[in-house]
Amino acid sequence: MTKDRSLSIRPIGVIRTPHKDQEKTPIQPCFAREIRGEVHLNPSLMEGLKGIEGFSHLHLIYHLHQAEPGPLVVKPFLIDEPTGIFACRYPERPNAIGLSVVRLLGVEGCRLVVEDVDMLDGSPLLDIKPYYPKSDRPEGAWGGWTECISPQEAQRRGKRGLTHV
Repeated sequence: MTKDRSLSIRPIGVIRTPHKDQEKTPIQPCFAREIRGEVHLNPSLMEGLKGIEGFSHLHLIYHLHQAEPGPLVVKPFLIDEPTGIFACRYPERPNAIGLSVVRLLGVEGCRLVVEDVDMLDGSPLLDIKPYYPKSDRPEGAWGGWTECISPQEAQRRGKRGLTHV
């Protein structure tokens, strides 16, 4: 590896959601269907939203601001077997960066109304990228160990007891 170099990233906004408790927050957008949130973008960046209303979904890249660095082998929420941190989406990572695909419902100035939010309220937003169906769904993709979990068990564990927000 090369020399350790520092990296400076500034938040470009904040994500507002109904999720206040890390232990009760759904673990993926597919387990947070129809839960609404808002993205509040820094007003100086509003021009960068031009054309975003034409997309149905967005990738939100954000800081997992309440996560601490953890071990390199963890027990993911969906299975009971240890897995390497890079083979799962466990939040306690070497770099606390989250990635979620959300549905875009509307744009109101610097505010985006989104749905399927699985992030904690107040998460610092690092970037927004449009979801491109033609390139973001590769043919023949395989989900590793996640393919071995029944949809019912995934829903039970992924929602973490969430019934209503």
